[in-house]
Amino acid sequence: MKYIVDPAIFDLAPNLEFGIILATDLKVTPSNEADQARFIEAQEALETRCKAEEIRSLPTVAAYREVLQKAGINPNKFTPSVEAMLKRVAKGNRLPSINALVDLANAVSIEQTLSLGGHDLNDIKENLEVRFSRPGDMFLPFGETQWEAVEAGEMVFASGHEVQTRKWVWRQSELGKVTTATTRVFFQLAGFAGDPALDRAMAAIEQLVVDRLGGKVQVFRVNRQQPEIEFIRPEA
Repeated sequence: MKYIVDPAIFDLAPNLEFGIILATDLKVTPSNEADQARFIEAQEALETRCKAEEIRSLPTVAAYREVLQKAGINPNKFTPSVEAMLKRVAKGNRLPSINALVDLANAVSIEQTLSLGGHDLNDIKENLEVRFSRPGDMFLPFGETQWEAVEAGEMVFASGHEVQTRKWVWRQSELGKVTTATTRVFFQLAGFAGDPALDRAMAAIEQLVVDRLGGKVQVFRVNRQQPEIEFIRPEA
């Protein structure tokens, strides 16, 4: 299986860099007391240091918005999911607990103000690509059962014709949702060359997988110099 970033994406943002972590043999459980404490601490720390109106000016968030604009996507209408999450937290509204993996990954995202997504590989059968959408691409919105067509030319993250995330970092699909039954996860972290936040976030996710979830990891970097990687899709 391959993960490929279309060169046209790097034409928009040459300094884009993706951190990829393939996690296997996971034991995902409900969050325990320590997980919940870390999750809450990350939210409280952000609320203390940032006002909601300042979130869009954070370096990573501002950079995501710029990429979206270059791709012809209005970031005010299609707000990056990490920006929406950070604004919610900065306003004092706590995120609900989902499970240990999701809660702790969200804690990392909040701490590093970085976009990261975890996708259950059980729902992913074809190559993964960051590209512009093509005729025939379809999207199953989170929590829904009815597929919707995606117009050609939209920046997406997709597996075959199944779009995993629309408007690049806006909305994730129901496909790949992580639950306590999940044992294999494809983590995609979106950062920028030279930004230590990506390094810190990758190290934190790797530690989460190994130390808390008892799993194994393969770690990759994808950038303009190396726009694709190949890996063996792990069996369930």
